[in-house]
Amino acid sequence: MSNNLKINSIETLGTHEGPGIRFVIFTQGCNYKCLFCHNPETQSLDSGKEILIDELISKIKKYQPYFGKKGGVTISGGEPLLQAKGLIRLFSKLKKMRINTALDTNGSLVTSDVEKLLKLTDLVLLDIKHIDEDWHKKITNHLNNMPLKFAKFLEDNNIKFWIRYVLVPGLSDQEEHLRKFCSHFQQYKNLERVEILPYHTLGITKYKELGMKYSLDKTEIPNDNLITKTKHILEENFKMVVIR
Repeated sequence: MSNNLKINSIETLGTHEGPGIRFVIFTQGCNYKCLFCHNPETQSLDSGKEILIDELISKIKKYQPYFGKKGGVTISGGEPLLQAKGLIRLFSKLKKMRINTALDTNGSLVTSDVEKLLKLTDLVLLDIKHIDEDWHKKITNHLNNMPLKFAKFLEDNNIKFWIRYVLVPGLSDQEEHLRKFCSHFQQYKNLERVEILPYHTLGITKYKELGMKYSLDKTEIPNDNLITKTKHILEENFKMVVIR
């Protein structure tokens, strides 16, 4: 197992990356280049900083009193699964400390190391970019067979998860595909909730600063009617639907 992780940043009192108050670690490097990515600074594997697992544990201990019964540690990114070996070591230590562990991932990798990591994970926040493979490839430049396989692994191994769905006008708002999404996942017993993440433009300035092209510069944020309509469609099939 690796003794360190390459990270981009840390959020010490996060409230949006899983239940309760979370210590959130944003790992560096991602195999996806999503059109609507709002953290482009986490994409490159050549950036970020190396930090020892033991140093992270020391930092986490300082905030453990704030976690309460629901809070804990969430690993986000970038794509955390690219550093599964290091995360196995981190999560193993956290489990011994009885700290809740959560993983925010695009679900694009299912390896033996990933399977070991998932068995140390209390909750997975799974980003499903699109249920249709052609639209998924347009958004990420990857097919969606691996995220769907990943979700099936979670279900088969009794691992609790939430699905996060970014709602982008003209890109992921098609009613036929939203209903297909519902049909695919509605029987999953370990799917606790679905989160709708309305598209926003807060990351555009980051692209300019990094000298990167932003492909959705003409895309508008979803209006209230679209958000409400999407929520109603999902609520027909899932017990808990949350707008983030």
